[in-house]
Formats: sequence, structure tokens, C-alpha cells
Amino acid sequence: MKAYREIYDQLSEDASFLWLLRTNAVDQPNFRSNDLLILERRVDARLDGLMTAPEESWEFCVAAMETQQAGEVFAAAIVAFRSLDVSKIQCVIEAGLASPQGFKGLVSALGWLPGRLCHSWIKKFLTSKDLNHKYLAVAACSVRREDPREYLTNIFQREDCVAHVKLYARSLRLIGELKRRDLSAALPIAMQSDNPEILFWASWSAVMLGDKSVVKNLQPFVLKAGVNQARAIELAFRVLPVETARVWISDLAKDPAQIRNVIKATANLGDPHAINWLIAQMRIPVLTRLAGEAFTTITGIDLEEHRLALEELPDLDALFANAGPNEDPADANVDMDEDERLPFPDVDKVAAVWQKYQQRFVSAQRYFMGQGMTAEHLTAAYASTNQRQRRAAAIELALLQPAQYLMNHAIKGLTEE
Repeated sequence: MKAYREIYDQLSEDASFLWLLRTNAVDQPNFRSNDLLILERRVDARLDGLMTAPEESWEFCVAAMETQQAGEVFAAAIVAFRSLDVSKIQCVIEAGLASPQGFKGLVSALGWLPGRLCHSWIKKFLTSKDLNHKYLAVAACSVRREDPREYLTNIFQREDCVAHVKLYARSLRLIGELKRRDLSAALPIAMQSDNPEILFWASWSAVMLGDKSVVKNLQPFVLKAGVNQARAIELAFRVLPVETARVWISDLAKDPAQIRNVIKATANLGDPHAINWLIAQMRIPVLTRLAGEAFTTITGIDLEEHRLALEELPDLDALFANAGPNEDPADANVDMDEDERLPFPDVDKVAAVWQKYQQRFVSAQRYFMGQGMTAEHLTAAYASTNQRQRRAAAIELALLQPAQYLMNHAIKGLTEE
């Protein structure tokens, strides 16, 4: 019996670990949707294994949840909801609401589960008197891209809900994600808030709904490092007039510490006028891969497919001695290097190819993966490109088409429905 217990302990640990791998993969340039599907099936295999002995598995899940880590809460939540045991579900809800990481795992589980196992619970959370439960439900609807309908409308009519910053902000975000135009009147009201989180998501959703004049509200978020800077950059430079965007990029470049964000903003803008500058950035070792990615994002020229990547890698230890996580247990930096899976450009070859093809591109026009912003091109890109490019294509499509909701590039493949 002990041997079997060890098996379920290992299955619990593996499910958490593989979920973490999948979470890290959703924004990696070396993963496409089919690659995610393979990881998802590996996670599901462990979760199915846990359900062969749900009571024994639950013991290990409860113990693992004490760490308050996202992967452990995710695995426990799947076991709990699949067991249909109310006491287990209540346990994981309490654990998920106890910490930001736990909440992330719980919301992920609610996005992972088939609707038949979670829809009734999401509805209960939406109607709960506990505002944290409402927040959980709205977050679940957000990742699933499912419309809470009148329940979302009611949130904006209640003073206590509006006073709950996390609930209010996530509800404002959902307006833009789902294109709830019937709630657009709530956005100008929220823009009067002194809370930056409220202001950001109200402005973000207004822009997603097509009000490009509101993009000016995103400028402070673009120019200053903060929790919403990346989201501000990925949206603002897709709606600004090219000349205005160039001014914002120049303002951002005044801070040398923002050079990586300057490159990202340039890629999001898609103006081929900047390609020669990007090629110059490729000659700077710590920027070369990011600049190469931006080059591909604009031109559609894949460095590896066209043999424009270095075959022999440089000395990575020397180049990136202070970048990313290390083996020091006292170092709190555990984030992965976002360039790790990108190829190193062979800059001279890239420059030569650009000389050959640059006449195909018109300065001050926007390009994504070598073509203009058409629904057909963006839909194809969403279906076939890597995860970072799919994220970009989803945003472009939502901005281009008034009725198109913002597709979630990170959502689990529909393997259980």
C-alpha cells in the first residue's frame, strides 16, 4: 500500500510541475498551439491518474497546498471539482483565495475544467455575498471568455462591488475582453478614479471597444515601469497614429533602462521605417535576440527558416552573467529569461536580406508578420504562429473587428469537451 501512496504523491507533484511548464510555455516563442496541446495531455494524464484513487490523492493535494503555490492549488482544485465533493471544493477555494499565487492556480483550474464541472460553481460565486467569490467568478469568466451577462452588469450598479478594487478592475477588463458595449458607459466613470489599476483597465477596455481617443490615458503607463507597462505598450502602439507613436517611442527611449521596451514598442507599431535601427540593436549582445524577434514580427522573415541565425552560439555565461535566475537560494529573481528561446541573429546576413526585400515595405504603414492588418492574415497567424505571435494576432484581430472578442491565446485546448 505504501508503494501505491508514493505513486499518488508523485502524480500530484508531477501534475503541479507540468502545469508550471505549460504556464511558462504560453508566452514562449518556441511553442505553438500544438506544442501546448502535448503539454496539456501530459498534465491531464497525471490528473487522470490522481482520480483513480481520489481520497488518497486528496491527502497529498491538501499537504501540497500548504505551500500556497499556484501549481499545487491547481492540481488540488482539479481533483476537488472532479470529485464533486463540496467540502473539498470549499477547501481549495479557501486555499486559492489565501494568496496571489494560490488564486492564480485556482483560476487556471476553473479555466481548465469542462463547463459541466464548473459552470454551476461560477454562477454560485457570481451570486455570493462574498465579494472575493465574485472576483473569482469574474476572473474565471475572463480566462474562459464566457459572458456573465446580467451578473456583470449588476457589479457596476453596486457600491460595495465598485469599492472592491480587484473585483472592479477585473470587471472593467472583462468589458473589453468580451466587447460588452452595453457597459461602455461604466468606463468614463471609472476613468475618474485615482486608483491606477482602475484607470488602466477602464482605459484599456475603452480602447478595445474602439475609442482610440482614450489611448492618451495609457501614456503614463507606457513611459513608467510598472505592473501594467507591458500591457500598455502592447495595446497603445497598435492604435496610435504612426507619427504620434514615434514621438512616444522617442520619449520612452530617453530612459536608457527602457531600451527593451523601446524595441517591443517598435515591434508592436510594425513600422518598417525602424528596421535599420533594429538591425543596429542586433549588434548589441544583450539586445540581439529581442531585436531579431522584432525584425521577424514586422517583416515575417523567420531567422531560423531563412538561415539568418548564428549556427555557433556565443559564450552565454559571459554575455548574460547577471541575467535571469541562478543557483543562489538567497536570490529572489526566479523569472525565466524571456530571450532564452529566441535565436541569435547573424546580423550581417539579416542586413543583406533586408537590403533585398525592403522595397516591398512602405514606411509609416503597419505590418505584422510581413503583411498588413487584414482579418484573413491575422486569423491565419493566430492559427499557425508561435505563442507570442498568437497573442499579438489576437489583439490585432480584436482591434480590427468591432464584434470580435479578445481570444485567449493561453486557453487550454478543447480536449475534454
